Amino acid sequence: QVQLVESGGGLVQAGGSLRLSCAASGRGFSSYFMGWFRQAPGKEREFVARIHWNGNNGYADSLKGRFTASRDNAKNMVYLQMNSLKPEDTAVYFCAATQRAWGTSADMYDYWGQGTQVTVSS
Repeated sequence: QVQLVESGGGLVQAGGSLRLSCAASGRGFSSYFMGWFRQAPGKEREFVARIHWNGNNGYADSLKGRFTASRDNAKNMVYLQMNSLKPEDTAVYFCAATQRAWGTSADMYDYWGQGTQVTVSS
């Protein structure tokens, strides 16, 4: 089992940047596939990025070039660097973990953090 705690959210102006962090505790972090998802008010949770245990990444097509995900297995940490933020990026951002598969569907992830709010003002 793994426990996840996100941090780094906040209020930022359009065009700004934020770096989200996700601290993982529990055994075997380096064997987990990790993901970032977000959920805006009134909308379904959507895939943002995935990070393979070997460090490879995948992104939602609409976010490529602006968001960068990474992990540090030695520190049990996952990061999401968000640049050129837009008001439509406003959402609660969640970190998630799974050992099942390196997927993009929220249903494939078994462990979730509580989320961190990101608000982008215009």
